[in-house]
Amino acid sequence: MTPAPENAGQAPSKNKGLVVFDLDGTLLDTHVDLVESLNYTIAALNLEPVTYDDLTHLVGQGARVMIERACKLQGRPISSEELGPLVERFVAHYSANMPGHTEPYPGLVAAMDRLKADGYALAVCTNKLEGLATGLLEKLGLTHYFEAITGGDTFEHRKPDARHLTGTIERAGGHVSRSVMVGDSINDIAVAKNAGVPVIAVPFGYSDVPVSSLAPDVIITHYDELTVELVEGLLKGAEAKVAV
Repeated sequence: MTPAPENAGQAPSKNKGLVVFDLDGTLLDTHVDLVESLNYTIAALNLEPVTYDDLTHLVGQGARVMIERACKLQGRPISSEELGPLVERFVAHYSANMPGHTEPYPGLVAAMDRLKADGYALAVCTNKLEGLATGLLEKLGLTHYFEAITGGDTFEHRKPDARHLTGTIERAGGHVSRSVMVGDSINDIAVAKNAGVPVIAVPFGYSDVPVSSLAPDVIITHYDELTVELVEGLLKGAEAKVAV
């Protein structure tokens, strides 16, 4: 885990603002590799494989919870003693096969280039283990885009706790008043609302309910829609609410 920068919590001097992304189902289409590693893991318990349709009910709280949910889904609750080795099995398999079939969603890299060129900083806030998140982004050659990458084990708290997002913003050298969250599920939308940060939702991720029902500030269906104008409009809107 990397230490927070010296200017943590201060408005960035060279950046116009900060855009924070969730990882799985938001930045990256990871579903094939998550399902493969999860099925490899629960095969140790002689359980039937899960499918992509199951994934939306399983992801969002990291590997430990995903394994617990997969076992419960098949009527096989597991003890804490069993869970530790299963998490190790999952992490080993997932790490060994990175990046696998995982790839950025269409238009993502161009969108990040646009934002960076206009002076915005970027960060990642995911409930995936930090080591897995960083390792995956390294394998895909994307780490240089981000001022900070935090995972579900980076802090004592994780999404939807506001402190996960505010801690990420601090590590990126940003400020809550000039930050926007982008995510695909209830945890992302909830953490943004809990932190008082505008949130953009994408509908192509792993949410088990329509993202429109979670009342994000904006929904984009393709990263072509993630423009500087959209981000700046959300930040100005948030500033106006504070001023009222």
